[in-house]
Formats: sequence, C-alpha cells, structure tokens
Amino acid sequence: MLWFLVRFSWFVLYEVGVTENMLCVWALEIVRVAFIVMSMLRPFHPDDLAELVAYNNAEVPHVSELTFKTGAALVAMAEDVTVAVDGEAMLGFVVAFTPGSEYHSLNYRWFADNLDDFVYVDRIVVLPETQSRGIGRALYAHVGALARQRNGVVACEVNLEPPNGSSMRFHERIGFSEIGQLGGAGKRVAMLVWNVGT
Repeated sequence: MLWFLVRFSWFVLYEVGVTENMLCVWALEIVRVAFIVMSMLRPFHPDDLAELVAYNNAEVPHVSELTFKTGAALVAMAEDVTVAVDGEAMLGFVVAFTPGSEYHSLNYRWFADNLDDFVYVDRIVVLPETQSRGIGRALYAHVGALARQRNGVVACEVNLEPPNGSSMRFHERIGFSEIGQLGGAGKRVAMLVWNVGT
C-alpha cells in the first residue's frame, strides 16, 4: 500500500510538471507521514542507548565507533535523534545537528564553515536485514522535514575511501549532490547536500 501511494503520487506530480528534485521530496514526505502513522518513527529515549551504540558499531568503518560514554555525549549534543521501530524492536536511527553545536566532528565543522544554515546528518544506521523496507528513506524524510523549517538544506558525508558505494547510490537517488571532499589517502569523504526547499 505504501509503495502504491508513493508511485501514484509520483505519477500525478510528474504529470503536472513538478521538478525531479521536488518529486523526490514529495515521495519522501509521503513515506515519512506513512511511517509516523504506522508509529514506526519516534524520538530517541535514553533506554535506546545500548542498542544505538551496538547498531552503530556494527557499521564501522562507514560510521565512527562509539562507546557508551561517547554515544551518550553524542545524543546529548544532537539537535535531533530519531529511531525507527517495529513494536519494541529498534530498526534504525538518525542523529542530526544544526549550526551552533559544540560538536567537534571535522565533517560537521566543514559544513559549518561552508554553509549558512543546514541540518547535518551525523550518522544514519539501518539494520541490514531491514534495508529494503524504506526505513532509511523515512528517516531522511524526517530530517528533510526539519530542514524545511530552516533553509531547506540537509548535509551529510559519505565515505569515498574506504568506499561505501551503496550509500552513495542511495543518497544520489534521494537527491543529494556533492559540493566538496574532505580528507586524504585512506580516509576521504564526499560532502553532500540535499536541497529540500522550504
């Protein structure tokens, strides 16, 4: 049913001449609303921390490793931490920042130096066995909704070295584009932005 709604809405919007980028935004908004209605997205709760750290560390080197202490500090600094759930089971999460944070990530600082305003996705993790269920798109749609309350820009980075080709393809499908690169041999990332509008 959810896939039908997305495809039907895409067709209608295309027929009335909406741009491809806005088609992506509308499709993700439909996914976001559907997931909220199905109670699959909710704010982070302190009881989620152990699972968040475990899920995060299963995705190293695509994300930086966390301990219980650094994970707690990360979510305390973040502007938004949202989890995707199925009943009591966590399926994924997103951690987002906005300008003005004391977060010392080099990637976050790069965006702070190069963009006036943004919502920065520090990390987004979805359990591998659930990656075909639209959870990543729903989490990004949530972040896009936050960005539309600001200047409409979502920022993130994706590894080039070591490569993360599946993540890059996923971000390109959503509508992200590269505006720069950071790092050197052995550790280099593409700096991406997604203009969701306001």
